[in-house]
Amino acid sequence: MADNDGFRNDWASKDFYAVLGVGKDATADEIKKAYRKLARANHPDSNPDDAAKHELFKAVAEAYDVVGDADKRKKYDEFRRISASGGGFGGGFPTGFNRGGTGGSGGFDINDLLREQAGGGGFGDMFGDLFGGGAQRQQRRAPRPAKGADVEASTTLSFEDALDGTTISLRLTADAPCSTCKGTGGKPGTRPHICPTCEGAGFVVASSGGGFAMNETCPACGGRQLVYDDPCPTCHGSGHAPSTRTISARIPAGVKDGQKIRLRGKGGKGENGGPAGDLIVTVRVGAHPVFARSGDNLTIDVPVSFDEAALGAEIRIPTLGGPPVTLKIPAGTPNGRTFRVRGKGVTKKDGSVGDLLASIQVQVPATLGDTAREALEAYRAATGPSSLRAKLLAE
Repeated sequence: MADNDGFRNDWASKDFYAVLGVGKDATADEIKKAYRKLARANHPDSNPDDAAKHELFKAVAEAYDVVGDADKRKKYDEFRRISASGGGFGGGFPTGFNRGGTGGSGGFDINDLLREQAGGGGFGDMFGDLFGGGAQRQQRRAPRPAKGADVEASTTLSFEDALDGTTISLRLTADAPCSTCKGTGGKPGTRPHICPTCEGAGFVVASSGGGFAMNETCPACGGRQLVYDDPCPTCHGSGHAPSTRTISARIPAGVKDGQKIRLRGKGGKGENGGPAGDLIVTVRVGAHPVFARSGDNLTIDVPVSFDEAALGAEIRIPTLGGPPVTLKIPAGTPNGRTFRVRGKGVTKKDGSVGDLLASIQVQVPATLGDTAREALEAYRAATGPSSLRAKLLAE
């Protein structure tokens, strides 16, 4: 799509019959046949690197959209006949051309064209833009609702609160509609006028290359469609100002460190009746002096003595938020062996509970009394030379 200025200036001089290579008295079948032939020959899929054929394809499609439709063709022919007899457009509408109501030759009414596709593309916009109807339609258009901005925040929970879930209070500061101008951006008591940059559309058309175009929020009015000559003294014309509020947020059970929780509708306020944005809370979880977490399981390192590991024992270990449990250590338990205690872990989303994983850490005494030393020396003598490193030294 060409830019707005080129788009308007070209319409009065375009001959859609000439674009299709047919006469003004061509039948509907002849017009369709000509269009199909030209469309096949110039289609972008068949000519990916030929910019000239891309433009011709768009011109052919544009022409067929008008003269390929019986009702549009009739109005287009009447428009061309009147413009040819009225001496052009430099001074406004051609002689006999009726902008509103009936009149002119044949009672042709431009508003019929504008009403035909008001708010949509095609032929209605073509004449609406050419004679100012498009701008008038934009002036009447109500400002579009806009969703509020998403707001990001962070919170730090204790290890226990992260597992059990909790309700927190957050103090948020975010942009909101200015309380002085109510989001208009204008000084109270002053009157706005249509934004000259976007002509009241709230957006501008920007080329993205390759024959494509996209709508972007108007940089002059910020999408509000109206501008004020005197900006609001509080927000300086932006229509927004910082707003501070406190909200309560429920953090679900089992949340993990670094997890992001999205709270719908708790973000910035919407504009013109639009929905509020979302609040995105990043959760940080504090460490626990005894327990750690592995997925939906809790972990704990359990120190045991050499004799407990060698001879076996029954020991008591803590659980998080509950009474201790008894763990049976079999004789000959090696260092690092992990035992699973069912149902003493993290509460899952479905309500089930993970496990507690207890890892054995055999402790070697730093000092020995005389009796303990004599006992160990007797043990060494009874077991003979150690063969634990035999494989390491094997050739």
